[in-house]
Amino acid sequence: MVKINGKDYDVSGMTITEYLTSTEYKKELIALERNEEIVPKAEYDNTVIEDGDIIEIVSFVGGGSL
Repeated sequence: MVKINGKDYDVSGMTITEYLTSTEYKKELIALERNEEIVPKAEYDNTVIEDGDIIEIVSFVGGGSL
C-alpha cells in the first residue's frame, strides 16, 4: 500500500505519470513529494511508486483579489 495525501492506495508498481493519469490531477499544476523529497516533473515518467511510499501532492490554485 502507498499513502497519498494521508490515504492508503494500492498503486505500487505504477509510475507517477500513470498514477496522475488515473486521477484528476493536472501534472502542470501540482508539486509532488515522495518520501519527503520533491520529485521533479521530468522524472514522473521514470519514477515507480513502491509499496510503503508516502506521497504528498499539492495543487496550485489560481486566484485573485476579492
